[in-house]
Amino acid sequence: MDIKKELTKRADFFNGQLEKFLKNGSPEKLYDAARHLPFAGGKRLRPCMAMLSCEAVNGDIINVIPLSIAIELIHNFTLVHDDIMDKSTLRRGKNTVHIKYSEPTAIIAGDLLFTKAFESMHKIQTSLEVFKNVEYGLIDCIREICEGQQMDMGFEERNNVTEEQYTEMIRKKTAVLFQYSSEAGAILGECTKEQENALNQYGLSLGLGFQIWDDYLDISSNKEILGKDIGNDIRNGKKTLIAVHSINSSEGKEKKQLEQIFGNRNATEEDIKNVYRILEKTGSIEYAKKTALKYIDEAKESIQILPDSDAKQILMNLADYAIKRKK
Repeated sequence: MDIKKELTKRADFFNGQLEKFLKNGSPEKLYDAARHLPFAGGKRLRPCMAMLSCEAVNGDIINVIPLSIAIELIHNFTLVHDDIMDKSTLRRGKNTVHIKYSEPTAIIAGDLLFTKAFESMHKIQTSLEVFKNVEYGLIDCIREICEGQQMDMGFEERNNVTEEQYTEMIRKKTAVLFQYSSEAGAILGECTKEQENALNQYGLSLGLGFQIWDDYLDISSNKEILGKDIGNDIRNGKKTLIAVHSINSSEGKEKKQLEQIFGNRNATEEDIKNVYRILEKTGSIEYAKKTALKYIDEAKESIQILPDSDAKQILMNLADYAIKRKK
């Protein structure tokens, strides 16, 4: 089974539905800004997960389209605001919203995406009890994303971050939206409680593995030449699992070097190379890789109870794809 082909098929269908929903409005600049990032590309993993989870419990994916749209808009709303906070200039190979349309407009565009997400939620056709369940789930999810983002920023200002604290941060900032996508898609597919719990765990484990694999890619894909992204993450004090493990595993002079260089905006290229050398020496890069693989194995194990189907197999392959991708 070609996982990329299966994801592309669902993403193309989803994009058509999203295009219909996220129409231009007035003021034109605001709506152009709101549409900029959602239509700049992206894998559509989260809406695809919602659709696949619905399929895997024998549900009708048409019933999950409004949910999938809401999930993707919430994801893009967070990215628009993240790019402002991080002062990023590029996203998906294009200018970020605040660079193209101005920071004030980008803030409002993010707010509009947030609002449109709940507009889409109210198009879900189900009982009031089920609707309340999935809507409150989304509210809880967004709250935790906000908490995770603040934790991430706070970690940049300190060195004493434990692995448990890091894991809780990425659970909130990244994994909860994967978790919600899988669980809510199953709920709208009229799943059993056992199936709901299984897909809840699948999304959580996949989300954790996905984020840690990103940490690994950011370092390993630039092993020959230390690229700009690695240098910026170190200078900004970005606490990835690799950084946390290395700081907590190193001793003496090397530990002091890490603590002095992480978060130092004026760190030289030689400083960055020294950090990279220590990351390799402490085995932190390989440790992150193994940790990501562990979570992916947990994700696949969690859905073994689902009935055999093409959707289940795609979910299994999607877990593998999350740690085989190069970007």
